[in-house]
Amino acid sequence: MNLKKVLWATAILGLLICGFIAYQIYSAIFSPNTQFNNDEAFVYIETDASFSDVKTSLEPLLQDLSTFEAVAKRKGYITNIKAGKYALKRGMNNNEIINTLRSANLPVQVSFNNQESLALLAGRVAEQIEADSLELLQTFNDPEFLKETKFDEDTKLAMYIPNTYEFFWNTDATSFRDRMRTEYERFWNSDRLQKAKNLGLTPNEVTALAAIVQKETAKVDERPRVAGVYLNRIRKGMLLQADPTVIYAIKKETGNYDTIIKRVLFRDLEMDSPYNTYKYAGVPPGPITMPDITSIDAVLNPEKHDYLYFVADVSNFGYHMFAKSLAQHNRNKVQYTRWLNQQKVLR
Repeated sequence: MNLKKVLWATAILGLLICGFIAYQIYSAIFSPNTQFNNDEAFVYIETDASFSDVKTSLEPLLQDLSTFEAVAKRKGYITNIKAGKYALKRGMNNNEIINTLRSANLPVQVSFNNQESLALLAGRVAEQIEADSLELLQTFNDPEFLKETKFDEDTKLAMYIPNTYEFFWNTDATSFRDRMRTEYERFWNSDRLQKAKNLGLTPNEVTALAAIVQKETAKVDERPRVAGVYLNRIRKGMLLQADPTVIYAIKKETGNYDTIIKRVLFRDLEMDSPYNTYKYAGVPPGPITMPDITSIDAVLNPEKHDYLYFVADVSNFGYHMFAKSLAQHNRNKVQYTRWLNQQKVLR
């Protein structure tokens, strides 16, 4: 009789222990294990990250790191870590967290605008994907790549068309650059190539001219008119005489692209640089910035008119006053020069 009781007690105790173990396992796998208050939190896992690195990233976000580690081992995650950006939802359990880290790499929107150098572009992009700015810059400037794509020191900026692109966060430098090449080739479709040919310009020359248009006016609706002015000057064999090219020449010579120049002085016009369109005829050897698509399309689809000059309109800031003759232009220019002096804009 006592033996029966012992056996029953042992059996019951065994069941309790098994139940407790089963509960612990179930709890480790399926109980909520987050401790952030927002609806979701993002985790960035770097290429070649170790499981220790993953735990470091997750530590502020999880209630119990030990149960996460136990489930990660059970599911084989610790030997199959994947780089990327991941979104954890509040209240997720360890099973859901690991499934997310395995298969839900999120794309990121990479945007860049009118950078004046590849170094500035590299810095901007490095803020948005895993690749660092040095890796990106070295890749952009790779001599073999430039030779293959027929870009050079002056034209290489033209390959990067400002826009918003979708990438995975763990994109490396070479993959980013190669994608930009693909986007460039897609942008220069047969229609745009034909329009450039009709203007007597190459795609690089169109981009270089568009960069000047970009710098001259922020008003998208005015860009075709400004482009028309420069194309009229080219057709007549006139110098472009674009102040932004002089400013760029100064920046390029000093290497300081953060320089702010609000007023071009007469002495600046004497600067001996192929980018100085007051001294050298035709389109500059390369773009002075990365022009928007709207600026490129403004050159390819210019407004047809007889204007040869323009100057800022201080009565309608952001826009310009256009003229067909130098005499008319000089009259228009008086209001702008007076305004600069009143504002004490000396440089």
